[in-house]
Amino acid sequence: MRQATPLPATTLARPPFQRLWLAFLTARVMVAQALLLLQLLGMALNQAMEPLLLATGFGYLIAATLLRVFGARHPPDPRPGIHWLPSIGVDIALIGALQLLQQSGSMNFTPLFALPILMAGVLGTLTLALGTTAGVTLLLLVWAWWLGEHGGADATQRYLQTAVTGTGYFLLAYLVHLLSARLTSEQQVARRSQMDARTQTAVSALVMQHVADGVLVLDRQGLVRLANPAAVLLLGPAARAATPFALAHDPAWRPLMDLARRAFEQDQPQHADVNILHVGHSPMGLRIRGWLTRAQAAPGSADEEPLCVMFLHDLREMEARLRTEKLAAMGRMSAAVAHEIRNPLAAIVQANELLDEDLGDPGHKRLTHMVRQNAERLVRISEDVLDIARVQHQIGQSPSSVLALDAAVQQVWNDWRAHDPKRRQGRLELGADAAQVEFDAEHLRRVLVNLLDNALRYMGQASDSLCLSTRATAGGQVSLQVWSDGAPLDKSIERHLFEPFFSSESRSSGLGLYICRQLCQRHGATIAYQRSTRALARGEVAGNTFGVTFRGNTSAAEAASLFDTIVV
Repeated sequence: MRQATPLPATTLARPPFQRLWLAFLTARVMVAQALLLLQLLGMALNQAMEPLLLATGFGYLIAATLLRVFGARHPPDPRPGIHWLPSIGVDIALIGALQLLQQSGSMNFTPLFALPILMAGVLGTLTLALGTTAGVTLLLLVWAWWLGEHGGADATQRYLQTAVTGTGYFLLAYLVHLLSARLTSEQQVARRSQMDARTQTAVSALVMQHVADGVLVLDRQGLVRLANPAAVLLLGPAARAATPFALAHDPAWRPLMDLARRAFEQDQPQHADVNILHVGHSPMGLRIRGWLTRAQAAPGSADEEPLCVMFLHDLREMEARLRTEKLAAMGRMSAAVAHEIRNPLAAIVQANELLDEDLGDPGHKRLTHMVRQNAERLVRISEDVLDIARVQHQIGQSPSSVLALDAAVQQVWNDWRAHDPKRRQGRLELGADAAQVEFDAEHLRRVLVNLLDNALRYMGQASDSLCLSTRATAGGQVSLQVWSDGAPLDKSIERHLFEPFFSSESRSSGLGLYICRQLCQRHGATIAYQRSTRALARGEVAGNTFGVTFRGNTSAAEAASLFDTIVV
């Protein structure tokens, strides 16, 4: 089916056109078989042998069969051309030959001209359809003239009949082509709509799978028709069965059912903060927002009833995010304050030292010692706050240097242990051989010291509770790991590990891991946390691992790209 304007040949590979093409080819074979059968039947009844007529019928059957077998996979271009000769051309020629060769004149084959006209109108352009009809009309005029010359019949009546038949063929070709073009247009619109619907369905499914908030779609009876993974996780183990499932199945879900019922009764959006309490589990605080969909189906249909769409938000996650935002804002203010208090702190420390030199009373000495300790603590806190600005300023200011990882790690490990050899016990496993990485030596020291101090704070009492290791894979990936057998981190803490001013301890500034991430990012490295198991002499022990993956290099250093992607 084609419109009047010429279309490229690539559009013919569509399945609907292919089916129509096969249908016409099959119809030609059936018509040829019927013609041959009628001729054989007529010869049997009349005992009259017409060899040329029979041979023409056989030839038509052979031509139609060959095109059906060999041409079915390659539909012709709808534009006029010689490629239509095996189909439309053969039909017109053989039907005209049959009409010319039949001797008695008892059979009229001219109605069969409708087949090539229909084929041209449906499968070709309007030019091809009208051209085919014009050729058929000329043949009919020639036939009328030939009969008038040899049969002595009334020529006027035959010409008039030919004109009426040709006019009907022209109207048939034009109307069939318009109908074909209309159906083609509607089919293209339907195909585009189907593609849009599939795209929208795929995008919706992808969004539902990866959105952080829980999403539930349920009907008036409380039957959950759709639930994304986040919603299943928030609802608990009972929701892990395949949807649909009923909210009434678990008493802990009653607050959700009540909110949905209010939404249906009042026909208005609803929102509430509820607690989901499963037996043997701590309460799960959720913020629920529900909206009703508007029915798009025909009135009275089963699909007319609206659905309730619920969005579930973990209150702990929301509070943690809000706390992080507040701490970040406080951190920006703290950085400015820390910069301003450095000079007064330095004056206090210097004055305290001078005062300590003039005091001899032990009680007074203890007081100056307390002043010095707290002043030094304030200095460390202000330095941590100002480290953020320093790290940002250092990015792009100086090129990376290439260093041997194992040697640098060995030096940092020795210096770190030397400050408290009795307490700072652990294992050092160097497996990077001669691997070199792009990293500033002082920055690597700061990263390692931060990670080791964190591990020391939470590790156990065994001598192998802490392990610092390096590794180089055959693929050239170089990394280091700091592992300790501390307790697993809470999920709400793990999600914010590398954010500034986020800490699970009140005495910590929450900047250590953030600075580690910034320094790793500066040199194109990545830092990440995971819970892992390590084989020790006392067995398999689970612990916390902080790993740094470097951008390996064995040549001179190049300037590191700014803010390379990191994985945290």
